[in-house]
Amino acid sequence: MRRFILVVAVFAALSAATASSALANHSWGNYHWARAANPFTVPLGDGVTNTAYSNWDGALAGASADWSLSSVLDSPIVTQGGNPRSCKATNGRIHVCNATYGVNGWLGLAQIWISGSHIVKASAKMNDSYFNSPSYSYTNERHVMCQEVGHGYGLAHQDESGADLNTCMDYSSALDNPSPNAHDYEQLETIYNSHLDGGAAPTFATATRKPVRVTRSDTLTSSHIVAYYGHGYQVQTFITWAVGS
Repeated sequence: MRRFILVVAVFAALSAATASSALANHSWGNYHWARAANPFTVPLGDGVTNTAYSNWDGALAGASADWSLSSVLDSPIVTQGGNPRSCKATNGRIHVCNATYGVNGWLGLAQIWISGSHIVKASAKMNDSYFNSPSYSYTNERHVMCQEVGHGYGLAHQDESGADLNTCMDYSSALDNPSPNAHDYEQLETIYNSHLDGGAAPTFATATRKPVRVTRSDTLTSSHIVAYYGHGYQVQTFITWAVGS
């Protein structure tokens, strides 16, 4: 059996710890993009390249088209510079990358930087250390790409039991759902139709010190790690474990 992880790391100001509970049953901790009107636009910064075994350009185009079907957001692809290995996030967009990040257990990793309850910037990484082989199909690539981008808009997994719910936001070990389903779009409407945000978009001040304290909690299917940096900043890492054949 081969075990892999899909990871969402949430970089949050301490004030986010007191944010209200999730708006519905698979929003990601009530984190959302600030905007003055719907639909709003958060572009996908194109940091992907195809390999001998992968079609990341196609997977990114598919994710852009799928998430743009939402009534509350548009997800266009824009040119993005920078090193795909670091996949450095840029304010106001989701930087999407692929690289050989190492045989470290994860296929996809999404990060969101938070100010209060607002997402400031995000990144999504696809790990070619696994995908650069005939073991994974284009459908598998589409599933992981769609899910990591969906996390960047504030969605969690619909389910982590391994059940196949016909959505890229499920945790089926088959990784055979390249697109969101109707409930994902409904969830986005629940999150983003609840209120509008006025004023300038928030910014994020990066904590530079080493964490002064780290806590961790684990279950059979997930782990939650919180690093406390002082000065009001935290790094929250959420890891979900699954088993693939």
